[in-house]
Amino acid sequence: MKKAMKENFSIQIPLIKSTFKGREDVFAIRWEKGNKSGYMPAYFYDPYMYRTHKMKGGTFQNYKDKTYLQLSDKEIAKHLNGEQQIGVYPLLIDNTSWFLVADFDKENWMEECNKFIVICSERNIPTYLERSRSGNGGHVWIFFKQPYPAIRSRKIFISILEQSGAFSLFDKSSSFDRLFPNQDFLSGKGLGNLIALPLFKKAFEQGNNCFIDESTLQPIPNQWHFLQSVKRISITELDKLYQEVASSSISTFPKTIT
Repeated sequence: MKKAMKENFSIQIPLIKSTFKGREDVFAIRWEKGNKSGYMPAYFYDPYMYRTHKMKGGTFQNYKDKTYLQLSDKEIAKHLNGEQQIGVYPLLIDNTSWFLVADFDKENWMEECNKFIVICSERNIPTYLERSRSGNGGHVWIFFKQPYPAIRSRKIFISILEQSGAFSLFDKSSSFDRLFPNQDFLSGKGLGNLIALPLFKKAFEQGNNCFIDESTLQPIPNQWHFLQSVKRISITELDKLYQEVASSSISTFPKTIT
């Protein structure tokens, strides 16, 4: 059994790393305490030195002798095993990303995911639908062939969301929540928003946190074969879409009266 698991991981871990590319120098771990839960960056530190710091009244937040833990194969294996759920930070230090994700999380999430998927399909943009960890929302993933500036990708897909009717500044009932990356630039004070890595074992076994068929809403039978077939949009195609959005913005901007 252990040998078979290792053989699987020899395929699965590289697939995870090549598909869901984010920052490799840091990742997040999900925590739960009572009725509360969230994510925090994973750190490397000396437990003995930290205990000494804590005994002197210090906290983990002001403990300086800690560094970010890198996203290694071992940490990804823990995620796939169900030992810990990982969050990845999509916004790279040069303010680009390898993918963009639209997050939907209200009762009508499936309907609005479909609206977005349909208009992306009309523009020859490959999309992939993941049911969220809770099962009460969806993530529409779009993968890039190379890292692309977040300020441009976010502008492109906010425009497409508006065209699809899945998002409007004036519609409070929209299930659309946010895009990942959720920032155009890193502020220098944080890491930007994270997104939960798919295929966490405990959620996956319940039919969540995995990619689903848009028509049946059922998990795709072989997630690993599916990930091998993922298509990515090129930088050239993204630039064309960006120019369309930029031109449209200029043409609809009110002319100055002289």
